[in-house]
Amino acid sequence: MPASPVVLIADPLAPEAEQLLVDAAVSVRHVTGAQRPDLLAAVGDADALVVRSATRVDREVFEAAPRLRVVSRAGVGIDNIDVDAATAHGVLVANTPAANVHSAAEHTVALLLAAARNIPAADASTRAGRWERSALQGVELYGKTAGVVGFGRVGQLVAERLAAFGMRVVAYDPVWDREASIRIGVEYADLDELVAHSDVVTIHVPRTEATRALFDARRLAGAKPGQILVNASRGGVVDERALADALRDGPLRAAGIDVFEEEPPADSPLLACGNVVLTPHLGASTREAQLRAGEAAVDAVLRALRGEGADVPGAVNAEALARQ
Repeated sequence: MPASPVVLIADPLAPEAEQLLVDAAVSVRHVTGAQRPDLLAAVGDADALVVRSATRVDREVFEAAPRLRVVSRAGVGIDNIDVDAATAHGVLVANTPAANVHSAAEHTVALLLAAARNIPAADASTRAGRWERSALQGVELYGKTAGVVGFGRVGQLVAERLAAFGMRVVAYDPVWDREASIRIGVEYADLDELVAHSDVVTIHVPRTEATRALFDARRLAGAKPGQILVNASRGGVVDERALADALRDGPLRAAGIDVFEEEPPADSPLLACGNVVLTPHLGASTREAQLRAGEAAVDAVLRALRGEGADVPGAVNAEALARQ
């Protein structure tokens, strides 16, 4: 790679991952990516940019960065990166799709259990000196049907864990992994059929034009009465106002939500719902996941700077760049 390329870190990265850059003899610089003027000023002489979800990397950023060769996202979603603009400017974009899958799956199950057993309300009640065993009665997962929407890496891990509770698991995905479904013991279901017959629904899809408001008022109205809905994938996949209505008036019993249309969710109607467990986008927030994501993001940067191009793990636009 060129002598002392500049790697700009715009969002917090695990110290061990940063050390890999230091060991590779690159020049490491930092900026708070959410501070737009600072980002635009700092990216001018950067060869590589490392971000998480807080930094928006759009056409303006690419136009301000003539030396930029790679943007590496320490995480899965790339909706904060304009991939088309990156490709137009000859910049490789890479993410780390496998880094947080176990943490995301575990957080999904944690939200589900918290909602099913009224754990946040029970904790608050007990701390307040009340003993409300009857009022806080929950529901079992055993023997129920779980519907998994999105049968990719995270969806499959969640299906395995829910099957271990003695649940029947069905799943929907436009691209069906038959081998995984046989291995885990999961049945395919049409999306509306899944929603209509599942006691629990968990969502594991990216945010795209096709998935925006995938769970809208119509789909939520068709849910099985008493259903628990969990979304720890991406904000905007569930219509929050429609979900609030379904939690208040039925058919939903409860929900667990980790992601929001706008973050932080200052104006979300879900904030006023007592039967929803809310967390601040914690799906990938474990030390282990952040370390894996940071190390994978740095590995992608170093490979790209060495000119490995299409061989960079997690590269999302390598083929498009090769066609230019």
